[in-house]
Order: sequence, then C-alpha cells, then structure tokens
Amino acid sequence: MPKNEPLVSIVIIHYNTPHYLKTCLDNIFRQTYKNIQVLFIDNNSPDQSGVDFVKKYYRPQIKDKRLTVIKNKENLGYAKAANQGIIQSGPAEYVVITNPDIIYSPSYFEKAVYRAEKDPTIAAITGKVYKYDFKDKRPTKTIDTVGLYIDKSLRVTDGAQGLVDHGQFDREKAIFGISGACPMYRRSALEAVKIGDEYLDEDFFMYKEDVDLSWRFQLFGFNCWYFPKAVAFHGRGTGVIERRTIRQIFKNRKNLSKFQRFYSFRNQHLMNFKNTPIATYLRYFPQILSRDLSSTLYAIIYEPFQFKAMVQYFKLLPSTLKKRKYIMKNRKATSKTINKWMVQKP
Repeated sequence: MPKNEPLVSIVIIHYNTPHYLKTCLDNIFRQTYKNIQVLFIDNNSPDQSGVDFVKKYYRPQIKDKRLTVIKNKENLGYAKAANQGIIQSGPAEYVVITNPDIIYSPSYFEKAVYRAEKDPTIAAITGKVYKYDFKDKRPTKTIDTVGLYIDKSLRVTDGAQGLVDHGQFDREKAIFGISGACPMYRRSALEAVKIGDEYLDEDFFMYKEDVDLSWRFQLFGFNCWYFPKAVAFHGRGTGVIERRTIRQIFKNRKNLSKFQRFYSFRNQHLMNFKNTPIATYLRYFPQILSRDLSSTLYAIIYEPFQFKAMVQYFKLLPSTLKKRKYIMKNRKATSKTINKWMVQKP
C-alpha cells in the first residue's frame, strides 16, 4: 500500500442482510484508492449466512488483512457497533461507517480523500448518493441524499431525496450534516468531539445518531462537506421518496416499522435537548413548539406505543443533560453560526 496515502478504514455494520454483501464488498475492493482496510462487524444476526459468505468468498482479503471479520455475541445496536469499529480501526486517518446496501463508484474514495485532505476543517464528507434499484439490479438518477439539512423546527431530512438529478446538485459546499448511509469521518475530528469513550451516542441504540454527530461537529467548529464528484448508490429499505409536505411525511411514516418509529421519535427529542443552543430555541421557538406539539399529538392518536418512548426519554434525560453541559461548555460555534443552517436549501 502506498505510504503517502492516508489509511481509510471502512466499517460495515451488518444485521441479517446477506443479499447485499457481494455488491458492497466487491465495489469496495475494486476502488482505485488502495490504502483501504475493511472491518466487517456482524451484530449477532439470527441468520449466519452473511458471516459464512464473507469468510468463504473473501478469504484472500482476510488472509492479507485487508478484511477483518468480527462477530458480536449480542446485538449492540448501531451506535455501539459503530464505536466498536472506530476504536478497532486503529491508525486509520479516515473512518467510514457504511451500510451493506451501499455501492461505491470505483473512484469514490480517491475523490473523497483528495477533497478532505485539502481542508483540515472537514470532519465528515459525503458524495452524491443515488438510489439503487436492487430489484431490477440497476442504478437510478433519483437522489438518495446530498447531505443532511435542518429547518427552523429542527426537523432534519436528507437533502433532495426523491428528486431526479438533472445536474442541479453539482456544486460542492458545506452542509449541516452527513447521512449515516456512507459517511467518511476524519479521525482527529471524531476524537475532538467524543464524549467520554463514545463517538456516537450509545443511548440512541440506532437512528438519528448520524444527525447527532453532525450537530456536534457543527457546535465544535468543524465542517461537514458535500462533494458531488464522488458518487455512490444506496438501496435504502425504507424507500426513497420526497418528504417535503405533511402528506409526504405521513406517507413515508407508514412505511416504517414500529421499531423504527419508536427510536426515531425518542431520539429526535433527545437529540434536540442535547444539542440545541438556548438562543436557537428562543429564535425559532414558535416553529419548534409547533412541530413538537404536532408530532406528540400524532403519536398519541396514531402511535400509542410511543408512550413507552416518552417514558424512556425521561429516564435518559439525566445522562443527556450531562452530555449537553459538556457540549455547551466546550462548543466553539456561536448560536448565530448554528442558526444559518436553518435556512439552507439543497
């Protein structure tokens, strides 16, 4: 491996999706960027065929230590498994936490690393991510994500998701955050924002941990960057649809399992309490209150199982308050700097 190229460690967190592994791993090992190591973490999948497949068909990569297989004895959750991967990735200057249903274009990491190396303030970077149609085995021109965007109500969405790309998203720029589908993180930035031994908040278990980390990068004075010259594709089991109107939001919500809705609802409120500066709350109080009331009312009427999420939220408040105090004490960004993201468009 070239000594002058930063080491990129790609952490694949796998849970019961063996049908995605061949396309994911094949395209990683075909990268033009060669200084790559892969950590395959199986989070105690009930179906062992994924682990068996990787061990059988990627023996050469395991033998030359480009690939390491880790099988957890229990499902640690996404956040804790990601932290496990970050810790075990050793000296890698960049860490990628990737879903198995991601397909990287051949030069993705060559381009992403090149851009990140030009600006040490970039903590996280993503390329342009399109939807991949696994049913018909073909890429599409429908946008999956061009980064995370936050509005005045603190609602965070994948920018431009569901839109057909006609070149309108070809400009690179700083953005609020990076989707958790295939982020590339700078290790030094991860070390700078971690709280205790946690890079991603393990109280979240799964969902919203990518948004939470993006919040922290912003508060600690780092940049998240969108670089469209790097291209990837994402299967996204929950579907790629527009989520701009109330109707679209409700339609998408019905596609999610109770498990997904539970953690999404709980973690959204934990994240807002943990990261939002008081001045931002005051500046956008009507919008934030309106959304909180409407989402809570919706949960009471249509999702009564969210009462358990509310109970867990209050149980986690003491530990979340400690994290909030640490963040607000050490943050470098002003509320004015944070507020600018509330009006950014894709």
